[in-house]
Amino acid sequence: MTAWFQEMLGFGLGWFAGTTILILLIAFPLMLAIAMIIYADRKIWAAIALRRGPNVVGPFGLLQSFADGIKVFLKETIVPTSANRGLFLIAPIITFTVALIAWAVIPFGPDMVLADINVGLLYVLAASSLGVYGVVIAGWASNSKYPFYSALRAAAQMVSYEVSIGFVLLAVVMWAGTFNLQDIILAQQGHVFGFINGFAFNPLLFPMAVVFLISAMAETARAPFDLTEAESELVAGYQTEYSSMSFALFWLGEYGNVILMCALNAILFWGGWLPPIDWAPLYAIPGIFWFFLKILIFFFIFSWVKATVPRYRYDQLMRLGWKVFLPMSLIWVVLVSGYLMFTRYGF
Repeated sequence: MTAWFQEMLGFGLGWFAGTTILILLIAFPLMLAIAMIIYADRKIWAAIALRRGPNVVGPFGLLQSFADGIKVFLKETIVPTSANRGLFLIAPIITFTVALIAWAVIPFGPDMVLADINVGLLYVLAASSLGVYGVVIAGWASNSKYPFYSALRAAAQMVSYEVSIGFVLLAVVMWAGTFNLQDIILAQQGHVFGFINGFAFNPLLFPMAVVFLISAMAETARAPFDLTEAESELVAGYQTEYSSMSFALFWLGEYGNVILMCALNAILFWGGWLPPIDWAPLYAIPGIFWFFLKILIFFFIFSWVKATVPRYRYDQLMRLGWKVFLPMSLIWVVLVSGYLMFTRYGF
């Protein structure tokens, strides 16, 4: 598409127009997807609790998220008098923006990616790591003790689990031999027994898939790791002083990060846009269908856990990250590298 625009409008303007359209083709469906998964999230919680969930606005309650969006848009944005006004307003913008920029390197199908860069995985890790800034700035700028406590918790929690995620990604990169997300997906084709697609079916990498899934929940502050928003202790955490669209931007950023982590689970361990089995007829189905199906399965797992597992105490949260996942992921890096040295490289 970019090349076509460059032929029509020239190199510079054509590149800008083509890239802008591609960005919008990702951003608008992502916003729609966030609205619908908020609805799905509430319906899953309701079903597990034997309730109805949203069922009034629109058919089956499908328009409930849009009604909520209109409601917050029409409300007044209130800034506390003692808050740092500039940082208070920029914090939700940071959270929302960071949640979007990581999607630039996510492959939705064969050659369906905005920026197919060689260090795509490092880019995603760097972009997702920036999310903590929005939360910390929001907590500090509110000049209120409960948001500030939440900011301190968020900083410790996100940094703790990013270390484990980094070692998990290192094991995947060593096996695939690349940081490019497209190549990581292709390395999973026929990976097990010559016909099963996905690193997670490999007994050596499956424990890392489990660690990554749980760490992704902690990284996005989803239950049972939502200590940054613990209502019983912190009212609503770093969002306590926020209202109107500033609150909505936090909400959108949080769910955007959840979808991103679901996509990374699918890409790194479950074959991305590849079908589950390396069988020719299954490739007739577009790869984007398989990718979205896997994202939906992981999102259901996220919602299922939130509705059924009680919230951890903060000491349990830290113990799991530092005393269980960190040593486990570090040991697995040694195991994977040793296995590859003895089998692949003949050391």
